Amino acid sequence: MQRDLAPPSGIHPLLAARFSPRAFDPSATVDDHALGLLLEAARWAPSAGNSQLWGFFTSRPGEPAHERVVPHLAPSSARWATDAGLLIVTLTRRHVDDTQLLYSEFADYDLGQAVAHLTVQAQALGLAARQFRAFDLEGLTEGLRPDPGWAVISMIAVGGAAGAPSEPRARRSAGDLRSAPWALPR
Repeated sequence: MQRDLAPPSGIHPLLAARFSPRAFDPSATVDDHALGLLLEAARWAPSAGNSQLWGFFTSRPGEPAHERVVPHLAPSSARWATDAGLLIVTLTRRHVDDTQLLYSEFADYDLGQAVAHLTVQAQALGLAARQFRAFDLEGLTEGLRPDPGWAVISMIAVGGAAGAPSEPRARRSAGDLRSAPWALPR
């Protein structure tokens, strides 16, 4: 498998410059205007049947909501995530109320699109975003108590990156994406 280190010319600069920081600047804040733009970007993501089955629990340092989230971070993510100006818990509606009846088979996929839009908007605002799953899922779900049918999926830390990437980001080549090992012979 070939790894490319540099994005090809022609890819949008916001996508080419995006990276997941290993540390956040604790003095960089995410104000109400920026938070509103991040959520607007997610709101405009495509979804199956325009169902928009995603939700976000947002919290910033100093807010009571932040204290509901931070205790559930794993030690590995707490080292850097607590310095972010914003923590976002992502949720999706998987089931009909408290049944096991699937609400939408595309719920997780659609949430991923909304998070991708939010991530690019963060980059456009000069902010960095790092998606992660290193937290106590059961404890966070119990602490937030989402409505029946909704599930906590992941978290995103957003804020000012503390430094640039230390090395170029390696990515699988576009050719590798077209010739995945599960693909049918051509």
